[in-house]
Amino acid sequence: MKHIKKTWFLVASVMILSLTVVLSGCGAKTEPAKTGTSSSGSDAANQAGSQTSPPENKELILSTTTSTQDSGLLDVLIPIFEEKTGYKVKPIAVGTGQALAMGEKGDADVMLVHAPDSEIQLVEKGAAINRQLVMHNDFIIVGPKDDPAGIKNAKDSVEAFKSIAEKQALFVSRGDDSGTNKKELELWKKAGLGKPEGKWYQSTGQGMGATLDVASEKAAYTLTDRGTYLAKKDKLQLEILKEGDASLLNIYHVMQTNPEYIKKNNPNAARMINEHGAKAFVDFMISPDTQKIIGEFGKDKFGQPLFFPDAGKDENSLGK
Repeated sequence: MKHIKKTWFLVASVMILSLTVVLSGCGAKTEPAKTGTSSSGSDAANQAGSQTSPPENKELILSTTTSTQDSGLLDVLIPIFEEKTGYKVKPIAVGTGQALAMGEKGDADVMLVHAPDSEIQLVEKGAAINRQLVMHNDFIIVGPKDDPAGIKNAKDSVEAFKSIAEKQALFVSRGDDSGTNKKELELWKKAGLGKPEGKWYQSTGQGMGATLDVASEKAAYTLTDRGTYLAKKDKLQLEILKEGDASLLNIYHVMQTNPEYIKKNNPNAARMINEHGAKAFVDFMISPDTQKIIGEFGKDKFGQPLFFPDAGKDENSLGK
């Protein structure tokens, strides 16, 4: 009897041990199944979906200077940006002063401009954010081949302006508060003339391309960015007569309109600000691929680039 009880005890012990092993094995198998559906896998899927999903607000208003349009650069860059991001860009090419005003009022989402002092004022006011260096070219003084004011021999742009004023040689100004117009007025001030007056000094109130056309028709001098001049050179009776001054550097930045500033100052416009689209455009303009395109733009047609890419550089080192 004792033998039988001992045998049953051993059998029962073996059965219990076997059941424990089976249950523990099942537990080990079900645990990886739980980790396989962890949040990390879900996050990765969500991230992939967010990258390919189209933006909710597709329209993006870009206020910019006429030189980026007249040179043809925007015709190249905007289609690439739209294809990559799904946004639809509405560029409004005006003088830089007006382009900055559009941003400050909330009439533009993002600005591509070339008047650093005025840009900084807007940033300090809180109306603009995420200001990034994009590129530069330079300003040049162009005029008729016979050079009636003799500026080709002037030591620099300031002396050239003095000579034009002294001889009252015809000069055509944009007169539109653009970045180019601001630079021109800065040079007249350095020449000790303030804002010139007289029949010899005329204003168009128009963009760079139109102003070059007028100067060419009237055999007059004007200040222009190099990119627009090169793009129109074949149709103009104007030559480069003064170039290369450090003071003639023409620097472009891109920056977003600040939605918080617009909320406080123009609540109705604030609802329309496309903050995500504006940031996407800033990121696009300073990306390596876009910077490479900027550096190559114009080489095939003019034998030289119309702009030099500068993203990530120290602005104080430009032109040195």
